Amino acid sequence: MRSLLVLGLAGLLAACSSSPQPAAQLALSEAAVAQAQSVGSTAEDAALQQAIRKLELAHAANAQGDYYNARLLAEQAELDARQAEAQALVVKQQAVNARIQQRIDALRSSLEQQP
Repeated sequence: MRSLLVLGLAGLLAACSSSPQPAAQLALSEAAVAQAQSVGSTAEDAALQQAIRKLELAHAANAQGDYYNARLLAEQAELDARQAEAQALVVKQQAVNARIQQRIDALRSSLEQQP
């Protein structure tokens, strides 16, 4: 009877300590990768490469039932994808700033040429 109680408690503890399947986090990470790509991050960007690789590893861990590592990898993939997105947006903003500066310079030049 006592061993049955110990086995029951051990099973209960194992059930409580196991991580739930990270379906929501995987979906969030996939959306973050898609968002990074939609703003201009490409496969050549290191952060996006890392995000995609970690997302692949997260899916593999999830398929093997290793939900804890799947969640960790998916969270890391999301962060890498957000970094890739931010980097792509910075590059775009720098290009916009350069075009604005060119226009300002051209306007100054034309104003200086007027009598």
